[in-house]
Amino acid sequence: MIARGSPFANDQDILAYFTRPTRSVNHRLISEIRSEAKHKAIKPASDDDLDAFLATWPDIDHETGLSVRGDELLIKAREAMIAAVQTFNSAGLTFRAELFIVTAIIAWTYLLHAWFKREGIDYRYPGQTTKEGADKFWELGHCLKQGKCPAKGGVAKNLQFLIEIRHEIEHRSTSRIDDALGAKLQSCALNFNDLLKKEFGAQYGLEKRLPIALQFVSFGSEQRSALKKASGLPKNLEAAIDAFEHSLDEEQMKDSAYRMSYGFVPMAAKKPGAADMAVQIVSPGSSEAGEIEKIIFKEVNKNRYPPGKVVEKVQAAGFPKFSMHDHTQLWKKRDAKKDGKGFGCPGDYKGSWVWFDRWVEEVISHCEAEGERYR
Repeated sequence: MIARGSPFANDQDILAYFTRPTRSVNHRLISEIRSEAKHKAIKPASDDDLDAFLATWPDIDHETGLSVRGDELLIKAREAMIAAVQTFNSAGLTFRAELFIVTAIIAWTYLLHAWFKREGIDYRYPGQTTKEGADKFWELGHCLKQGKCPAKGGVAKNLQFLIEIRHEIEHRSTSRIDDALGAKLQSCALNFNDLLKKEFGAQYGLEKRLPIALQFVSFGSEQRSALKKASGLPKNLEAAIDAFEHSLDEEQMKDSAYRMSYGFVPMAAKKPGAADMAVQIVSPGSSEAGEIEKIIFKEVNKNRYPPGKVVEKVQAAGFPKFSMHDHTQLWKKRDAKKDGKGFGCPGDYKGSWVWFDRWVEEVISHCEAEGERYR
């Protein structure tokens, strides 16, 4: 442009082609190039290259004003998360949670790569390339391990959880898991939008692109209970979830960045201005939230029983001769502590083990099959 002169005689005429929302270029840089104080070794573009550049300018995403080339990672991150949420909200899909998780992990990977690029952090694996010779970039799990990674605390825990679930999705078949993972998926989407706006600007937020999903059905408590019983988690996923959440303390479990649950209560608007709002969000701890909590059953942790308690429950179920020795022999014979079976998990103390209700039911079924042996 400098060599061509008109219509690029003034620095500000050149700057207009290179300044964008995520990158500003000042007059000093143009002056350094003119005087060859910097970038002298870089060859000027040919006339054909300049004509091609001008022919495609402005090469921007019209919704955000981002450069299609320079801000490609950020554009892809937004589009991937939009696709993830729209897919999950689509009617008629059966495996929505799986589709959301895979696409959301792609979105988060692009977002963190965009952040690392802006901060001048090399996010490539040194000395590693693909079979075709391309650079290998950090996957999401590796990004989260970096000390400077902006996704921390509950945000990181939420993503680590979804990565674990993705591994199960990749290597084993799953049945419907949407209901069980909804709170984590909600937090994943909100965390993404929060970090996107905090690090790159509120103008890139997704809330205007993703309106509230309308619901066509409501459930009574009996219907809800029946639905949950009919859609139990696969054993491998239940075991993976239990193993991950057992490593979290109570504060981490309550962190809304890790999981976000909402209670929906049909209500008539009290104020004229709120009459057309389909959903009103109240702050936790407020008087309104307190009133809502009175009519919503709080979710409780899965029951965990030490071996002695399992024996007590089995004996109380009508099998008084069932002993601790019998219990030990049974779980060893069935390899009930094996990962993926979902019968229990490590306890709070080193070397300890606790059992879930499903194992108690399994033991009782065994006793029933043995006739009078334990009665």
